[in-house]
Amino acid sequence: METEHIPVEQLDGPQAQAELARLSALIARLNHAYHTEDAPEVSDAAFDALRRRNEEIENRFPQMIRMDSPRFQVGAAPEGNFKKHRHLAPMLSLDNVFDQTEFEEFVRRAVRFLGLDDEQTAALTFVAEPKIDGLSISLTYENGRFVRGTTRGDGTEGEDVTANLKTLKNLPLRLKTGAPDLIEIRGEVFLGKQEFLAINATQEAAGGKIFANPRNAAAGSLRQLDPKVTARRPLALFAYAMGFSSQPAAPTHWAYLEQLREWGFTVNPLSTRLSGTAEAEPFFEKMARERAELPYDIDGVVYKIDDLTLQERLGFAGRAPRWATAWKFPAEQAVTRLVSIEVQVGRTGALTPVANLEPVNVGGVIVSRATLHNQDEIERKDIRVGDLVQIQRAGDVIPQVVAVIPEDGRERHAPFAMPSHCPACGASVERIPGEAVTRCTGGLTCPAQVVERLIHFVSRTAFDIDGLGEKSITEFHEIGLVQAPCDIFRLPEHEAEIAKREGWGATSARKLTKAIEAKRTISLPRFIYALGIRRVGENNAKLLARHYGSFTVLRERMEAARIVGSEARQELGEITGIGMAIADEIVGFFAEPHNQATLDDLLSYLTIEDEIVEAGGRLSGKVIVFTGSLTTMTRPEAKATAERLGAKVTDSVSKKTDLVVLGAEAGSKARKAQELGIDTVDEAGWRELAELPPA
Repeated sequence: METEHIPVEQLDGPQAQAELARLSALIARLNHAYHTEDAPEVSDAAFDALRRRNEEIENRFPQMIRMDSPRFQVGAAPEGNFKKHRHLAPMLSLDNVFDQTEFEEFVRRAVRFLGLDDEQTAALTFVAEPKIDGLSISLTYENGRFVRGTTRGDGTEGEDVTANLKTLKNLPLRLKTGAPDLIEIRGEVFLGKQEFLAINATQEAAGGKIFANPRNAAAGSLRQLDPKVTARRPLALFAYAMGFSSQPAAPTHWAYLEQLREWGFTVNPLSTRLSGTAEAEPFFEKMARERAELPYDIDGVVYKIDDLTLQERLGFAGRAPRWATAWKFPAEQAVTRLVSIEVQVGRTGALTPVANLEPVNVGGVIVSRATLHNQDEIERKDIRVGDLVQIQRAGDVIPQVVAVIPEDGRERHAPFAMPSHCPACGASVERIPGEAVTRCTGGLTCPAQVVERLIHFVSRTAFDIDGLGEKSITEFHEIGLVQAPCDIFRLPEHEAEIAKREGWGATSARKLTKAIEAKRTISLPRFIYALGIRRVGENNAKLLARHYGSFTVLRERMEAARIVGSEARQELGEITGIGMAIADEIVGFFAEPHNQATLDDLLSYLTIEDEIVEAGGRLSGKVIVFTGSLTTMTRPEAKATAERLGAKVTDSVSKKTDLVVLGAEAGSKARKAQELGIDTVDEAGWRELAELPPA
């Protein structure tokens, strides 16, 4: 943890970049825990707060939006227990709002994107639906027959759970007449509250796993390898959306819901058609009042623009549609006593104070620790040991302390002060002027930093070595077996020694050896991510892999990029989603002698697979510039259309530009395109190229 303690409005440029990188990696991990492992690490409110902070930073620094931004993340990659299936249309998730003002801003963004006038805006209608807290599912029907059911997965590819879905009593296996030849119907599989309690009672009696909440129970029930187990669980389904359809199914979303009912699906009876934005808040308040009495869990209300033609024009921004949003219920809070403050050391040496609390129940979760961010935040809130504090499950893996609760007549402890030396290695700490972070100066000599880097190296989204988790890495580091990443691949040489250690044994040690040997071949994106380069998350690792193709080429180009102003340095900084600040971190990593030696050592053990990029979209790989005023669509709509077709849209014309779309009063960019011999088309030509109907 490095920058999570700094309020968004106080972040400078480098801090914002670092925080966006942290949030991207953290949210991706939490997505995996929630969607793939059915074991959420934080509450929905905490997760929403992370997403909200990321969005606020991106809104303040739009030029820093990363390609691995949470706005592009959907769910998590499917596991290996089920066959994978690619969705015909992406199965994305929703952005969130938390009050009427934010809902109205969601509407204003859609109106600006579409270029609607006041009269058209006033005529907008919406459909409001309770947001079921279950497991999203995609149902494929061919010629009216149910052929496949898939989990959301990562939004592009999910797990095939067809056999399990067929056990649901309210899932139509055949649609009545009038269904398109091929259609994906989206919905939510869930467990009612009473059914959840009954399942847990059965599980407890049998000594089985107790589910934390109905959502986890629904996910665990649907993802059983034996459909007979699923059949014994009273799962239900609400249908509410459409993915791909070979023919139009309805002109509006409200009409589509009616069509779903006619086809035999259960549609939430509380869904309501609203005549304008003014009706959104009253419906939300009604759902909040009735929430506790509903037979199933909901965590908010989903609002969708009703007109399906407008939905198609609006399309998606990253991982979420522009035509829908989820208005979420607020986070839950509690009050407890702050017992002590300890300081943790992160992978990059950042010192973070953490509050130890008297255990308290917050939204069904027992909380005993909370982040205090840094010295500045502690001073700003005047938090001291012994204080009664308000905590909230929002903003991190552990909750945060929101405020101190005043207590008349109680003598308070002295103010907290950060230590002058690292609690892990004893090295001096420093705080760079202008930054709120206090760091250990010990570098790789600090055991806390070394261990954290090694844990990152073997993490699920890096090398993902079974049997090597935080506990094992810490143990092997303490006894001197693992001091650097390369030592991990030398562990098989110590199998006999490991087998004799408490908690291991010959079988476990042999399994560890096999797991390590199985990971001697690794994909290029995973390897880059595993290196732990600052500000290089999973998606930036993928960007680098796709751009350079092989680790040999990447390393050679980074060597050339050490020269500031070189073609290689400029090339790196121009990769969409990287930018010059991240480029500096990457070049610096490859230039450091210790890292060079580590890479040489690793390459003697590993085979790093080249990245093969598959082309997709009619304009895949093309670089397009829009210039001048467009009259038949707004600039954001034109840009979104180009990106949907696989193109990269930039603002400047260069030798790398493939096409310039000329609107009215195109100006200097049109002249430059002519000078460079770049193809140009007018707006009508662009619509034809994009296969859009004539205006």
